[in-house]
Amino acid sequence: MPHLVILYTPNLETATDMTALCRALAGTMLAVKDEEGKQVFPTGGTRVLAYPAAHYAVADGKRDYAFVYLNLRMAAGRSGATKKRAGDALLAVASAHFDPLMKDRLIGITLQVDESPGQVYDGKHSNLHPLFQKT
Repeated sequence: MPHLVILYTPNLETATDMTALCRALAGTMLAVKDEEGKQVFPTGGTRVLAYPAAHYAVADGKRDYAFVYLNLRMAAGRSGATKKRAGDALLAVASAHFDPLMKDRLIGITLQVDESPGQVYDGKHSNLHPLFQKT
């Protein structure tokens, strides 16, 4: 954790570079600091994944509307101010990415931040974290 999952309408597929958006959002996540100036999200655990929706309906369907849904899921323990800072930063990056497209098409963007305080099971298996551990 944290994982940022993006679900978007496939009518955006040819209009924008979703890989570039993913990289920009990952960089933004890694730059978020807490109140003490410490990195909020571990480098090895930061993931941004984007998927076009196989099926979708947006608004009244009378136009070629587009939609982007971003969901940041993180483990519990961060302050409300830190979560807001992360959300504001991510929404700013996503908005800047899609603003040029919004001149010619109608796009809705939603970002939600979820916390997982009561997980029943949180299994992990990774060899990424050791790459970024400071010794």
